[in-house]
Amino acid sequence: MNGQEQRLAGRVAVVTGAASGIGLACAQRYCREGATVIGADLHVLQDESFSAFHQLDVTNAEAQVHMIANTVERFGRVDILVTAAGVGDAGPVHLVEEDAWDRVLDINLKGTFLSLKAVLPTMMEQRSGSIITVASVEGLQGCEGGSSYNASKGGVVLLTRNAAIDYGRMGIRVNAICPGFIDTPMFRQVMDMEGMESFRADVESQHKLGRFGKPEEIAGAAFFLASDDASFVSGQALAVDGGYTAGHSHGLVEMMGLV
Repeated sequence: MNGQEQRLAGRVAVVTGAASGIGLACAQRYCREGATVIGADLHVLQDESFSAFHQLDVTNAEAQVHMIANTVERFGRVDILVTAAGVGDAGPVHLVEEDAWDRVLDINLKGTFLSLKAVLPTMMEQRSGSIITVASVEGLQGCEGGSSYNASKGGVVLLTRNAAIDYGRMGIRVNAICPGFIDTPMFRQVMDMEGMESFRADVESQHKLGRFGKPEEIAGAAFFLASDDASFVSGQALAVDGGYTAGHSHGLVEMMGLV
């Protein structure tokens, strides 16, 4: 890191959803901080951030177990897990098809569960580890038309808190990051659709910093939660959202001259 201390040197990190967006940004940050980084995604990515990369579907329990076993065999341990694999979908309940519901819940919630289930035996044996799930502000509060996505991310938040309760006695910390709307390929796929201009502008305005977030800003929070600075942080759902969940704004302070 340009002569600076590499604060994750000697640690081994596994990142799912690592081929793009938040997962890739987390992997790259961990690499810069000196960690050995193992990536996983449906799409294989060649990037110097990774010491190994596994092509896998996070809903495949056997593939997840194999990845962790391979990591331990090659690198001796797993210190950090980031579960960034996820998909989006939209619709109020009466418009959501059952197979679309199943896909979102399977990847976002069951996939996270299977990642934890695969890595926990190793961390339990080590008596240490930091697990960082990627949830969403939509797992903390509702957002119109997002029934399946919101349900999946709300489930991730409570799964995270339960794991923190169950495994804290073994030195394992478990926290969730709840990003606001972050400029990723998945974000652009939705927001760049025809007819989304006013929705995009309104959502952007509800981020009190007046902009959407960057993947690197989520990676900064993921670095903190993996680092020794967060040694007493567990069971938390950390909103990294530019003030999106702070509350509503309706233009009153602008009327009072605050611009």
